[in-house]
Amino acid sequence: MNLLNSKLTIQVPGKLMIAGEFAVLEPFHKLAAMAVNRFVYIDINPSENKNISLEKFQLRDLKWFFKKDRVTIISEDNRVNFVQEAMTIACVYLNENQIPIEDISIRVKSELDDKTTGKKFGLGSSAAVSVGIITAMLQWHLKKTPSSELVFKLASIAHVAAQGNGSGADVAASSYGGVLQYSSFQADWLREEYQRSSTLMALLHKDWKFFSAKKIELPNNLYLCIGWTGSPASTGNLVEKILDLKDHNIEKYQKFLSDSEEAVSNFLTGIHQGDLQLLLKGIRQNRAALVTVGKEAKTELETPMIKKLCDRAEELGGAAKQSGAGGGDCGIAFMPTEESAENLIRAWRTEGIIPLELKPYQYGAKAL
Repeated sequence: MNLLNSKLTIQVPGKLMIAGEFAVLEPFHKLAAMAVNRFVYIDINPSENKNISLEKFQLRDLKWFFKKDRVTIISEDNRVNFVQEAMTIACVYLNENQIPIEDISIRVKSELDDKTTGKKFGLGSSAAVSVGIITAMLQWHLKKTPSSELVFKLASIAHVAAQGNGSGADVAASSYGGVLQYSSFQADWLREEYQRSSTLMALLHKDWKFFSAKKIELPNNLYLCIGWTGSPASTGNLVEKILDLKDHNIEKYQKFLSDSEEAVSNFLTGIHQGDLQLLLKGIRQNRAALVTVGKEAKTELETPMIKKLCDRAEELGGAAKQSGAGGGDCGIAFMPTEESAENLIRAWRTEGIIPLELKPYQYGAKAL
């Protein structure tokens, strides 16, 4: 990749959660997520000066260097942290495999947010950037496409190092692509193993006993609609409030886990058996479980706009719920016919809900 005027561009899909939010933070609880056709792009060019530009933040030509197993980006803006951790993990991996790190310039461009207002849709920008940085740096230096599992594991380590928690489902969607049945590696486990492992390669070769990811196919006779409420959500704060319920009322938290597990099981069984009504039942059950746990935790997961989004879908014979942590962002609806989906889009527009032209995207991060 070091030929004169050569260039590498990696395209990374964003994500939406389908079912199993919050419960996925617990061991072996399944979640369904999907990659979507909105993207982050990572460009790498050979350069005598190591620099990086993050267009979303108007941060351009920032110098970076790798020393003592750390990448440092010369900036006082803490929004570079996710990128810095991803670059660190990529460089440590290359270093441990005796691959010299070349002088390169990196440009990060995101199309995951609203182009006109800059508001967040909740499509997993930081995870997609982490996946993209690691894919790009590995593919540039290894001269071959890294496996989805390797990218996922490295990006998960970087993501947990940067934020300390999270399920990694957004990282998985951007790494593998398609629609996934996913169980989390467990952030506490990964953080402890990272600190304990003598090398990055040792951690990669360990048994990630809690983690699983398997691609699944949505039925052809299912119509997917995604609506944006116009208000971004703060995932971290909502997760903290739900986990606070675990500390103060374990019975209600366990009831939520049980309800969520049944809902996700019905959704997944509906997919595997081609049983549309069971699939829709699972989505409705998951919605109810999330609304209840939000009330128990004294936080609003289903905002008035998300409620309208879901109610209109149910009135038209479908099922809908918040996508992700809730508190705003997107809702996702599954409709049984094309006509019901078209009617739902019209109803949403009447309510001020913005339909998004998002579809499942079958590929993870890949070179263009």
